[in-house]
Amino acid sequence: MKIINVIALLLVIIGGLNWGLVGLFDFNLVDFLFKAGSILAKIVYILVGIASLWCISLFAKVSD
Repeated sequence: MKIINVIALLLVIIGGLNWGLVGLFDFNLVDFLFKAGSILAKIVYILVGIASLWCISLFAKVSD
């Protein structure tokens, strides 16, 4: 598996777990770790968004 696929999958999993925590406990792990509104938190959110777009291409590969 290409390293970029692994990184993208890891970021999407992190994003999914974060949303699960927000939904279940109203706890945002990214904001907790990097302080809400900080540049690091924004970078994490941007990377998760890019990773989710990348994973769309992975979905096409596994549906063969």
